[in-house]
Amino acid sequence: MALRPIYDAIFFFFISLLLLFPSPSVSDSATQFCSAERGPGVESCRVPSSSSSSTRILIKGGTVVNAHHQQLADVYVEDGIIVAVQPNIKVGDEVTVLDATGKFVMPGGIDPHTHLAMEFMGTETIDDFFSGQAAALAGGTTMHIDFVIPVNGNLVAGFESYENKSRNACMDYGFHMAITKWDDGVSKDMEIMVKEKGINSFKFFLAYKGSLMVTDDLLLEGLKRCKSLGALAMVHAENGDAVFEGQKRMIELGITGPEGHALSRPPVLEGEATSRAIRLARFVNTPLYVVHVMSVDAMDEIAKARKAGQKVIGEPVVSGLILDDHWLWDPDFTIASKYVMSPPIRPVGHGKALQDALSTGILQLVGTDHCTFNSTQKALGLDDFRKIPNGVNGLEERMHLTWDTMVGSGQISATDFVRITSTECAKIFNIYPRKGAILPGSDADIIILNPNSSYEITSKSHHSRSDTNVYEGRRGQGKVEVTIAGGRIVWENDELKVVPGSGKYVEMPPFSYLFDGIEKSDANYLSSLRAPVKRVSLRKQNTRLPPEVNRVLYVRNLPFNITSEEMYDIFGKYGAIRQIRIGCNKDTKGTAFVVYEDIYDAKQAVDHLSGFNVANRRRARKRSPSCRRSTVSPPKISK
Repeated sequence: MALRPIYDAIFFFFISLLLLFPSPSVSDSATQFCSAERGPGVESCRVPSSSSSSTRILIKGGTVVNAHHQQLADVYVEDGIIVAVQPNIKVGDEVTVLDATGKFVMPGGIDPHTHLAMEFMGTETIDDFFSGQAAALAGGTTMHIDFVIPVNGNLVAGFESYENKSRNACMDYGFHMAITKWDDGVSKDMEIMVKEKGINSFKFFLAYKGSLMVTDDLLLEGLKRCKSLGALAMVHAENGDAVFEGQKRMIELGITGPEGHALSRPPVLEGEATSRAIRLARFVNTPLYVVHVMSVDAMDEIAKARKAGQKVIGEPVVSGLILDDHWLWDPDFTIASKYVMSPPIRPVGHGKALQDALSTGILQLVGTDHCTFNSTQKALGLDDFRKIPNGVNGLEERMHLTWDTMVGSGQISATDFVRITSTECAKIFNIYPRKGAILPGSDADIIILNPNSSYEITSKSHHSRSDTNVYEGRRGQGKVEVTIAGGRIVWENDELKVVPGSGKYVEMPPFSYLFDGIEKSDANYLSSLRAPVKRVSLRKQNTRLPPEVNRVLYVRNLPFNITSEEMYDIFGKYGAIRQIRIGCNKDTKGTAFVVYEDIYDAKQAVDHLSGFNVANRRRARKRSPSCRRSTVSPPKISK
């Protein structure tokens, strides 16, 4: 603790130096990324000039599109915030003016599902927080939410690790947190993540047996904890045990190539895990988010749950919407292996069904699961598909492909496009309208999309560090021509103008709209139980015989033919019977002594047994030696 003032002094000293003498390190870093890391296409990335970092921007003449409506209007931005959205805004000379006539002005995309700088399957994803985000900005995405992986199950250590990984971020980002084990420490750390670190979602892997996978009992504990914290539970839905069995089956059959990956984890296993997670979430009564929905099987389970009124979010990813699995059978391993991801890309038909579900609201938003490995890394599984690092690209391509596939085909409108690529994500993770909207007061994360401009995707021109691209050669209509992030123009004229370290971590508060009504539905559930049922207790306190009264009842006027079983039925209602002694000669016939261990309700016993002429006795009368005594002892009765 004594060193803290020294650290603070050093920190402020360096900040002062940076302010007094602008360091070339930012420029050097950006230039290094553009020239050394990118390879081909160096000319499309440069260090921002003073003009490109203007804090005042006017976008004129475009069609402003929000999720709820669109209008012809100008948009004025100052100091990173949208100040005005209205027609014919007049400004002074020191404002950068962008002409958007004939184009769409939209909120920047928000990708809910990425894995940057992630250590996985013996390697690390090739895109870090700078290269991955630079690619995103070139494609019109201005924020993403990455998954923090705990360090040996420790959430705090995982968060600190990702804080370090994201120091070179060049656009805004948030974090989900994975849960890979369960104990009291994890439960407490979840609260820290929500209340102190700005994380409002936790992911549970039902796949990857032996590493990330959780069991149903852990999932239940996690669902309950998420509900109490107002955090959204997320699941990777595949049956990990069955996948493990499927992998063994493929190896036994001699199928070791990339096609074995898809064959070992068929759609039925995704559907089963989705169904199971949905039902457990319903049991707990907490919202559920199903990541990367890849099959009709999983989509159908989500549709049924939503129709029944359950709060379930379904997230398809671009690869699942537009690709099919025939690539995994390509004879070239390099081509086939780049399509390996989990859940797998499915056969023809699944993608179109997912598009239909997205257009009708069964599925709510589009992610990427951007998790890139280069061809060298993919070759780790050359002889065993189980060792191929799972993941594909998509951060740069998502907005273009979604527009061309969904809007260009007439399946959805421009407002729907904004909803599924930006606004719905902002609402689900509780950062709307700061993000996901073009409204006064919103962050100035804006794109200008030209619906008449075309694009082509190639690994030679993309901005990811990967040397492959699963959308290689794909062409489409509708291109993002300008990206503004945090009030700065970062993509224009096919040129990136990015600054490492300029991105901000966005804290996301708990209890999004998905939690509305949860308390009421809990109350309705409790009232519907009609329980507990109020029953007459056999153990009423303070109603036992006083200690001075003997626990022996002398009973007369018994029917001569009464059985011992009937005696226990009658007298066992009022206490634990130790012994019943039935009269056995002419003098005692029709009488009995009932000896209790305890009497639960003395008054009730006396009242109910009055017909038998019951009397309390301190001790039983001495019997004649010649009397044959009939004694019946019950089994021990618990009190």
